[in-house]
Amino acid sequence: MVQKTGQPPGEAERGPDHPMLWPFAAARLAMDACFWWLERGPVEQGEDELPWTTPGIVALDLATMRLRDCSRTRSGQPALVFAPYALHRALIADFALGHSVMQSLQHGGIDRIYLTDWRSATPDMRYLSIDGYLSDLNVAVDEIGSPVDLVGLCQGGWLSLLYAARFPAKVRRLVLVGAPVDLSVESRLAQFARNAPEIVYDQLVARGGGNVSGEEMLHVWSKRPDRDDIAAALQRDLSDGEGAALLARFDRWNTETLNLPGTYYLQIVNWIFRENRIATGNFTALGRAIDLKDVKVPVFLLVGLDDDVVPAAQALATANLIGTPPAFVAAASEPSNHLGLFMGARTHAHAWPRIAEWLRDDLSGVLARRA
Repeated sequence: MVQKTGQPPGEAERGPDHPMLWPFAAARLAMDACFWWLERGPVEQGEDELPWTTPGIVALDLATMRLRDCSRTRSGQPALVFAPYALHRALIADFALGHSVMQSLQHGGIDRIYLTDWRSATPDMRYLSIDGYLSDLNVAVDEIGSPVDLVGLCQGGWLSLLYAARFPAKVRRLVLVGAPVDLSVESRLAQFARNAPEIVYDQLVARGGGNVSGEEMLHVWSKRPDRDDIAAALQRDLSDGEGAALLARFDRWNTETLNLPGTYYLQIVNWIFRENRIATGNFTALGRAIDLKDVKVPVFLLVGLDDDVVPAAQALATANLIGTPPAFVAAASEPSNHLGLFMGARTHAHAWPRIAEWLRDDLSGVLARRA
């Protein structure tokens, strides 16, 4: 059964867990500094991207993503981690030793594991829609072999939930971590998405030539995460040598931004955050109306008590929308901000081993008795 963890936290100090992970937050950037793009100089070419923490190979090279295969065996139940497709790379799910979702699941006995490594949008990707991403995900699941366990992080959560409702026979279990689904449950970002004029979002896409510029969002945003912000996200002291290396790695990760296709971005803003179509049953995916009651598989919800991006009450509200019997909805809360759910050392020491154990548990006997 779902155990509620109390009221959502109040207004918190902005940290690295705030809008910088959220594509619709670019609207605020557009209003606060809408002509920065005219004055900027040439973009400096940095070093190569940060390396992955968990060894893997590219199993598929698709229009929207590269499917990373980090499996240690060719047999067993597969798990696919849906990284958030927002401002930053999928390295958020594999940040560093002790701060990696992929590593924690492997250590918990999940030996067949995959990750969506989203592409930064190029000009020819500007018309890609949510359907385009669901279609490529379906190709990836077929490549892996269904049914799969889906682990949706943040915006990867609503995407994995849409997939599970559209293809229920292809999903065995579902983990949603800090995932926004029912936007009628108030949050600061949901309120802003509804209140900002629609033209702001349209102009942002137009300025990017049909895409939303991650580089613009990063440079215009007024508060760069400081040492305390990063320590809160990583949930550790950064004063020693290892901490200094993590601090430098976080700074580099923060600058490795992704562009978003304009069509995809506007659908998220309008259909999900402004109109709340997923929660209200008005979302159509790949030609079929989505009913979340079609999701009847076991579900695990992980929420952060200090998360002001996706407050705990909002993340837990998903349990009331799906068709999964309450006995098969598990929930856990952590004293964590948003980024800490994916990167925090304390969360990886406590919550992620529990998720791995839950994925390994054999519920077949219980499910058979209920059938």
